[in-house]
Amino acid sequence: MKNYSLQELAQLIDHTNLKPTATKQDMKQLCREAAEYQFKMVAVNQVQSQLCREELKDTGVHVGAAISFPLGQTTIEAKLFETENAIKSGATEIDYVINLTEVKNGNWDYIEQEMAQIVQVCREHHVISKVIFENAYLTNDEKISLCHIAKKVGPDFIKTSTGFGPSGATVEDVTLMKRHVGDDVKVKAAGGIRDADTFLKMIASGAERIGTSSGIAIITELEKRLNENGTDNFTI
Repeated sequence: MKNYSLQELAQLIDHTNLKPTATKQDMKQLCREAAEYQFKMVAVNQVQSQLCREELKDTGVHVGAAISFPLGQTTIEAKLFETENAIKSGATEIDYVINLTEVKNGNWDYIEQEMAQIVQVCREHHVISKVIFENAYLTNDEKISLCHIAKKVGPDFIKTSTGFGPSGATVEDVTLMKRHVGDDVKVKAAGGIRDADTFLKMIASGAERIGTSSGIAIITELEKRLNENGTDNFTI
């Protein structure tokens, strides 16, 4: 169990807008909100990296670029180029989608090489790396195998979902992932987290970052609960 202030909980949130129809004004609004609530990061499509970097200058909010999103079906070389380009454009965190076809082929060497090369680029640039599993398409054995690879390679986070698959994060998946990576790799839960109760359950299950487009509603509800209870923190 751990005590969290409202600000500490806000720092677990990746404020997200990955809609293909998002406009420049939508991105500016996302950044203004992230700065106002002091969320950890804005999660955006890679092409928005430079705009968000400019909007978030001196705010302390990170820019997170989604790579090979949402299907993950590009070559390692293409993912590496996209990662480098995102970092050059201002991204300080990278969330890339694994090659699900190679997972289904049982080609674990490929998955390890992909992860190792992308994570290495992130390390060289002092950028946080996150590996998106897209658990809705995976068996538990496949999830566990990916966790073992991640524990070996050492990305900063493994992540449940893109939010574009048939389902998003579940408590069961977060628990399983955390059990198999331990303290070596952090877990990010994303997809379908829209209310305070689900948010708190994901943290209680071991998630140390939450991707959501409902961050403002969640923090507003949590602040209301603190005020009603006359306390300054949550014990989770």
